[in-house]
Amino acid sequence: MRIAVEGCGHGTLHAIYASIKKTCEIQGWDGIDLLIIGGDFQAVRNSYDLNAMSVPAKYRAIGDFHEYYSGARVAPYLTLFIGGNHEASNHLWELYYGGWVAPNIYYLGAANVVSFGPLRIAALSGIWSGPDYRKPHSERLPYDFKEVKGVYHQRELDVRKLLQLRTQVDIGISHDWPRQIEWQGDYEQLFRFKPYFQGDAKTGRLGSPAARYVLDRLRPKWWFAAHLHCKFSAIVHHDQQMGSKDAKSPPLATDALHTRIDMHNTDEINLESQAGQSPKEEAFSSSANVRNDEEIDLDMDDDTPVVSGPANVESVPKTEPQKNSVEVTAVSSKLRAQLPASFARPTAAAVAASAASPMSPPAAITNKITEFLALDKCLPNRKFLQVLEVDPISESSISASTTPYSFAYDKEWLAITRAFAFINPTTSPISPDAGEFHYRSLIEAEAAWVEEHLVKTDKMAVPENFEMTAPVYDPSVGLHPKEHPREYTNPQTVAFCNMLGIENFFDATVKGTMVDKVKEEEVVEEAEEAEEDIVAEVVVGEV
Repeated sequence: MRIAVEGCGHGTLHAIYASIKKTCEIQGWDGIDLLIIGGDFQAVRNSYDLNAMSVPAKYRAIGDFHEYYSGARVAPYLTLFIGGNHEASNHLWELYYGGWVAPNIYYLGAANVVSFGPLRIAALSGIWSGPDYRKPHSERLPYDFKEVKGVYHQRELDVRKLLQLRTQVDIGISHDWPRQIEWQGDYEQLFRFKPYFQGDAKTGRLGSPAARYVLDRLRPKWWFAAHLHCKFSAIVHHDQQMGSKDAKSPPLATDALHTRIDMHNTDEINLESQAGQSPKEEAFSSSANVRNDEEIDLDMDDDTPVVSGPANVESVPKTEPQKNSVEVTAVSSKLRAQLPASFARPTAAAVAASAASPMSPPAAITNKITEFLALDKCLPNRKFLQVLEVDPISESSISASTTPYSFAYDKEWLAITRAFAFINPTTSPISPDAGEFHYRSLIEAEAAWVEEHLVKTDKMAVPENFEMTAPVYDPSVGLHPKEHPREYTNPQTVAFCNMLGIENFFDATVKGTMVDKVKEEEVVEEAEEAEEDIVAEVVVGEV
């Protein structure tokens, strides 16, 4: 099977598809079977969607996705993508479980496992933020400043579901790099190219612990990422411990990888760098302070050297970072008693379970080596694209030679989704992790349901049921409309939940979501307008 992998999309589908076509011509290929985009896809349907995207106003661009959304163009290859930290987050919210954003372009949701032909693909959207990790997906339109910058953070519940997988997958995808992956590649070259990564890498703060948990558990043959705007490859030997003699890497503290709470969100790169400073100068001038690399600087590495050469996956070393320190201050029992239940002090058992290392892989997950590849964003002279031929290692009833390849749901993932359907991912508190053994029996029961109701009834193919929800792009509106985007209940999510017989928690008409928020905003606006009218009358009277 021939696939193409692209780093950050940044709304440049025309250029990405054209680059694939040109690369295939050079390779002597007649095309590819699948394109994977590693986030920052920017599925912007219209100008209003830009108000829900975490990008400074000066960097706003409508991109070209809207042409595929409206039907003016059709993607030439099946395109799968995950969410990053620069997305039309309101659009992706509609498709929490995954769905089509345009014909032949499929968003993989907050977390997912799907099948394409014989390949099993696991995906984790978003980036790491310790303070938001255990929160629900509670953000609702219209987003305030904090919600715009929090809606794309990875959530523990989505990761917990991925960690329940007990069978082999072929490909893993995350926008954020798995934490400490830099030490398992040519980190010296990486730090020469991106010197401002070195400090966070050495303190164990570069990358996502959540993505690392999933990598260590699922052990896919390939893992693709983006986010940090450079090409980097690594080899993960799962039978070697980080820092071991065989790992051939600087022995650093292993605790940092398994620290579940990281108060500093350093996996996002600052879009709003200090005026008059180059990215390198900014990185070094702020090295004495705690940096909140909250966003990707769209031009952060434009003045760094471009390393030329063929984009091949390379085999390289490995290592490990140091433990973060988190200052803990005392809270009086009287004050604690006034806090909501979600603030209750965790039990000793819960703390022990939370601090434990990720689970060892089940017997059916046998792969020992993962090839990691991160790619850049789509710009001239940048390493943003890799084409490769892949063969599955997962067990599948579908032969790699059986074409055309079918795009299907994964029955194990559907069972996990049903088993966790009792938890509302949008409200607090999120039920704490009850442990693998607790969920196993639930998932096994749901697997029987999936087999009976979906597999045997031939309902596993992902339906081509794309429908437009928001209006198409209108150039006359401009890039800076004052109005917020509307929130829509996506028919695909409704159909998916009905298929599984689960509640749709992403219904825009549900009380307490966008409808009520807009009403509150309208009331405030009406009050402000009334006040302005009164003031105007007083002023006129005085004149």
